[in-house]
Amino acid sequence: MSSGFVKTADGTEIFFKDWGPKDAQPIHFHHGWPLSADDWDAQLLFFLSKGYRVVAHDRRGHGRSTQVDTGNTIDRYAADASAVVEHLNLRNVVHIGHSTGGGEVARYVAKFGQPQGRVAKAVLVAAIPPLMLKTPNNPEGTPLAVFDGFRSALAANRSQFYMDVASGPFYGFNRPDAKVSQGVILNWWRQGMMGGAVAQYEGIKAFSETDQTDDLKAITVPTLVLQGDDDQVVPYKDAALLQAKLIKNSTLKIYPGFPHGMLTTHADVINPDLLAFVKG
Repeated sequence: MSSGFVKTADGTEIFFKDWGPKDAQPIHFHHGWPLSADDWDAQLLFFLSKGYRVVAHDRRGHGRSTQVDTGNTIDRYAADASAVVEHLNLRNVVHIGHSTGGGEVARYVAKFGQPQGRVAKAVLVAAIPPLMLKTPNNPEGTPLAVFDGFRSALAANRSQFYMDVASGPFYGFNRPDAKVSQGVILNWWRQGMMGGAVAQYEGIKAFSETDQTDDLKAITVPTLVLQGDDDQVVPYKDAALLQAKLIKNSTLKIYPGFPHGMLTTHADVINPDLLAFVKG
């Protein structure tokens, strides 16, 4: 089947897309908060055209997956991703994660993919590890008050909050020289509103307070680390630069002026770079 659901150990149904030749090398995409597998359209179509098998799933509580009020943690997200991989019996997989999906990939590879011998390579794009939250041991992190603000805005008016994020910092559409796309904004809003408010609310804690230093240190497969230096959501100096230092077999690329959502706004640049890494 080209799409379907897998039921996890706790009964949650995870929606997935599975396109392309089933004997081709699989590339598994992990989306950011609060979106869905649809956020990877530009990459799914690109890699499909290159002959790859492409897989993308909706995180629990997001998109078409069950709107659960439990298990909204990085650990559970990784276990759900593993359930999809095992259900499809994917091997020699390249896992690509954006933002929160990057945290999901790091935990998945360290805890499931490498021990099971199923993962070939990994890509972290504007990803959250090692830790977003400012703490005594992570002084360059983002203050808790910022994430509390996210929670307050979501609870007060989720629809408006999502419209503001998409039309502002996520894609850098708040920059003076930005080429604003109303379609991109509405698609981000659409994906966000498909999901459940509880899972998305709890997901803020998951993506901001989970220390994934040990996950990064455990990764041994070749890993590509990508981020824009105008990322207003995940500061690259506290993310990509540290990821590259902690992952043994990593390649780092920083894109001048690119925003957090560069996979959409600059797919014409990012996709060939992803392809080169996958093929290399």
